[in-house]
Amino acid sequence: MHELRGLNEECGLFGIWGHKEATELTYLALHSLQHRGQEGAGIVASNGEYLFGARGMGLLNEALSKEQLESLKEFPKSIGHVRYATRDSSALSNVQPFLFKSHIGDLGLAHNGNIVNALHIRRALEDEGAIFQTTSDSEVFAHLLRRAKGKDRKARIKKVLQQLKGAFAFMIMSENSLTIALDDHGVRPLMLGKKDDAYCVASETCAFQAIGADYIRDIEPGELITITDDGIDFDKYTDYENPNLCSMEYIYFARADSEFRGNSTYRIRKALGEELAKEMPVTADIVIGVPDSSLAAAKGFSDESGIPSEQGLLKNRYVGRTFIASGQEARERAVRMKLSPVRDIVEGKSVIVIDDSIVRGTTSKYIVRALKEAGAREVHMGVSSPPLKHPCFYGIDVSTHAEIIASNKSTEEVCEEIGADSLTYLSVDRMHDVYRKFGSRGQCDACFTGNYPIENIDGLLPQEKDAKTKGV
Repeated sequence: MHELRGLNEECGLFGIWGHKEATELTYLALHSLQHRGQEGAGIVASNGEYLFGARGMGLLNEALSKEQLESLKEFPKSIGHVRYATRDSSALSNVQPFLFKSHIGDLGLAHNGNIVNALHIRRALEDEGAIFQTTSDSEVFAHLLRRAKGKDRKARIKKVLQQLKGAFAFMIMSENSLTIALDDHGVRPLMLGKKDDAYCVASETCAFQAIGADYIRDIEPGELITITDDGIDFDKYTDYENPNLCSMEYIYFARADSEFRGNSTYRIRKALGEELAKEMPVTADIVIGVPDSSLAAAKGFSDESGIPSEQGLLKNRYVGRTFIASGQEARERAVRMKLSPVRDIVEGKSVIVIDDSIVRGTTSKYIVRALKEAGAREVHMGVSSPPLKHPCFYGIDVSTHAEIIASNKSTEEVCEEIGADSLTYLSVDRMHDVYRKFGSRGQCDACFTGNYPIENIDGLLPQEKDAKTKGV
């Protein structure tokens, strides 16, 4: 998906404990996770006695200054975060990691996901006198932890996690410990690694590759891991486990060189393209992929169909992801700046274009028009995922049904809207066939099917929740 489409709330996490270059490594790892969030970034670090933090708006190199990084340079323990905002909540106060100060100790908090009962909890806490400083779901965790009772910190964290519903990958830092928690469905990814003698955690394995760390394993749904100077402790905060990793991680969000449970994202995307070729009865001269996340699927489609693959679209790599643009005209202008057809390759040809998904249709419409203006005789669209039809409540701010083109239009109507000669989506069954082939333990497909694995307790669409909490 290469457009301003509302899928703006996936974030990137990284943390490392007990390394002399912790802050520098965190900064480098966050660079490799920049694709997961481009609206803000931050780092919180510990010197063993206190926590200190730095954060800012924009890309990582804009958000954190050299002076800020230098001030944290000597700290051997740190966590970092890159984020996209939900609608109307792009503000410095919402940039993570959060840093909370109190007389019982400091708390650093970084979160990827969405807590579906956060508004319910927030209102109850406000009735008890709590004052919130952000519009983020994540802040409810800090308020609950401050009120929790238990024999020790881990017991209190467990009690808080047991109150939360939804998708959450948490990094919780104190002066002398780093706690990692994943929701009992494992909707958002989280990995454990090791750099020299220091344990680290990241949203994707590409962060480990960036700093020369070794990948150990994926963190399990419902798992609770505590890292201290004395070592690492593995526990669970719940016995319930129902794996539902977000299908869009494989299809689009993750970097192609990242792995989940030992399977490369590239191989899975390629296999999705192969399955699409079996369902798309179209002959053409060439296959082209929409860069970058669709290139693997285009390769798989080409291999399976026997239609040669060409680089018929070029990407301007100095333009950020276009779903940071606002307004239809701005989206279209951003797409024109980002993608250009190669006339010499497409002129006079019947072309199959492979994209990973269609949300609003802005990018697809531009691509079809641009290719035909460059001389393509026919343009057939193939999508390596099923039609996206439903909002997400688990950390991706998908827009309303009205703004999702396949939510209220048939495939034929979408095809006519974008101006393609034909349009084929991958079926839900074939998508799951691919995941099972690679040993998936369960995939959330709610944005395609409407089958939500976690009840939306707050009962609001993501943008409605933002409106309810905005300004608090």
